[in-house]
Amino acid sequence: MSSIIGKEGDAWRSVEKRFNQNAVNGRIFREKFGTCIGMGESKEFAGELFDTLARRRKINTENGITIDEVRGFWEDISTQSLDARLHIFFDMCDKNGDGKLSEEEVKEVLVMSASANKLSKFKQHAPTYAGLIMEELDPDHLGYIEMWQLEALLRGMVGSEEGEKTLKRSQTLAKTMIPKEYRTPVSKFFYKTSEKIQENWKRIWVLTLWLCINMILFTWKFQQFKRKSAFQIMGYCVCIAKGAGETLKFNMALVLFPVCRRTLTKLRETFLGSIFPFDDNINFHKIIALGIASKFMTFLGSNFDYHQPSYLDLVASIPGVTGILMTLFMLFSFTLATHSFRRNVIKLPWPFHHLAGFNAFWYAHHLLVLVYILLVLHGYFIYLTKEWYKKTTWMYLAVPVIAYATERILIVYEHSYNVNIIKAVTYTGNVLALYMSKPPGFKYKSGMYLFVKCPDISTFEWHPFSITSAPDDNYLSVHIRTLGDWTTELKTRFEKVINLFPKIMIKGPYGAPAQNYKKYDILLLIGLGIGATPFISILKDLLNNESQSNQQIGESSSNRRGPHRAYFYWVTREQGSFDWFKGVMDDIAEYDHNEMMEMHNYLTSVYEEGDARSALIAMVQSLQHAKNGVDVVSDSRIRTHFARPNWRKVFSRLAAAHPSSRIGVFYCGSPTLTKPLRRLCQEFSLNSSTRFNFHKENF
Repeated sequence: MSSIIGKEGDAWRSVEKRFNQNAVNGRIFREKFGTCIGMGESKEFAGELFDTLARRRKINTENGITIDEVRGFWEDISTQSLDARLHIFFDMCDKNGDGKLSEEEVKEVLVMSASANKLSKFKQHAPTYAGLIMEELDPDHLGYIEMWQLEALLRGMVGSEEGEKTLKRSQTLAKTMIPKEYRTPVSKFFYKTSEKIQENWKRIWVLTLWLCINMILFTWKFQQFKRKSAFQIMGYCVCIAKGAGETLKFNMALVLFPVCRRTLTKLRETFLGSIFPFDDNINFHKIIALGIASKFMTFLGSNFDYHQPSYLDLVASIPGVTGILMTLFMLFSFTLATHSFRRNVIKLPWPFHHLAGFNAFWYAHHLLVLVYILLVLHGYFIYLTKEWYKKTTWMYLAVPVIAYATERILIVYEHSYNVNIIKAVTYTGNVLALYMSKPPGFKYKSGMYLFVKCPDISTFEWHPFSITSAPDDNYLSVHIRTLGDWTTELKTRFEKVINLFPKIMIKGPYGAPAQNYKKYDILLLIGLGIGATPFISILKDLLNNESQSNQQIGESSSNRRGPHRAYFYWVTREQGSFDWFKGVMDDIAEYDHNEMMEMHNYLTSVYEEGDARSALIAMVQSLQHAKNGVDVVSDSRIRTHFARPNWRKVFSRLAAAHPSSRIGVFYCGSPTLTKPLRRLCQEFSLNSSTRFNFHKENF
């Protein structure tokens, strides 16, 4: 047996480890073969593969197979030879070895492939697709097809080298466009640093300003108390405590501004949007909160008159009591706001399970109202300052608290709308689509979001959702995926009713990163699952604008404002997800006459092209699309790709196709892809003449 080294050796060691875990008396049986070779999710397919490999090697598997026999099987299926992989697949199809396949055998293989790829709808239509294959390969109605015919067709479906050649050409072209100043190590370092500064200059200057203000306030208060008589008794402790207290008051005031959504939405449209990173408002809010949390313990140790206080003095005093309560409330609120608690990653035991999740985070955050009240009391009853005008806590807080409270009141009472539900549709994948009447004067841009409340579920809970209708549509729509208690209850209530829908209220709209899409030449829109929602509105808007432009005689494409091409990549795990996006895909395929939009749908439950488990799926997909223009996976006119996109290849092709262009990369989805996509934007902006500007929205 030949030795296995490198990555293949690592893979084999994993197989060997799983063999040892699942073997009985040194032998593995058919039902555990899939787990052993890493096909645990495709047990039915793995079982057929086990039988096929045993037939090929003439091995009796009644009592299982040994580790050496597993290794032989593994070498057969892990070969890089296309011929060898296809022959294994042919043997799986042709169980009796007569070189012929009946329609029933074709159907069985299709059902097996559909199960392996989690394509429930495809599985239901397996008899139809088997008939399609027979129609293509058995025109004389002999009742069977020969294996050489299937082989000829499959060879055109898998192992194509065209994609790799295209990638190599685009990479070569991209390299020829590298600016001269990037071609030496030293110049590359300086220009790379310059590129990063240029990309992040808004964040850099705002954080620098924030740090400088904190340092100035701390130093000013430190020096002020260093000159007081209390310094002779308490030393630098009082200086540090007072300096930290001054910066704490400033940050407790500042932390409110990044969560004033309506104010930020209006400011985003002004000249301030060009100098402040409003898209990073929540990140800035978190940074300030982290600074506040780190200062609270220092501030709690505030000085006490002209003597060292005892523990009882600390507890009995108003500054002591308010300081302890503030620290406890802040610690509780800050802990529940961390990712692990807010996203319900941590599974707490039964008595405490309600402390994890979005609702716990939301309600705990409202405890901060008490913290602000306690902070004012704490500042008013401090020992070392007697004059009221020197007790500055309320001065720091007055304006931001009033501004925040005013906005909250206005949002609750003036900017909420009762809407009529025109239509409610539930889709596979736990998605609820609501189509609502558009309130008079409700103006928004594609990419924005709104808040939804259902009083029947909760009288004061509002939840944000991206607007999926276009600004020119005469209705509003949102697509809601059930991820928590509130969304699950909402979907359940709409599923139970027929005509009388639950009452729905909305408020907004509010600004989001995706609304700035019109300032770029080219768009790259990337959505994961329900993260496609903000881009549905953008695609509809582009389609509407294209239609209007076509109706205006004599208008040249050069005069058109906004992007002149958009690429949309949607990655989903469930075939049923295509149901709620099917209408948009069909509209683009039908009305995008100028081919302004290019859509790429990826279904990750299907194995990558070239894998035996998806070979027949790809063949049926090709035949069906050629016959009537409909994709068998998405049931739309847009063809579906298998597995995950090769993002490096995507960026390379765009850099080659659009030199010297500004490409806006907008990503919406889980944080998983944020860092890889950001790195690719930086890399290809550096190594080509194309500039990729990254924007993200995580959920």
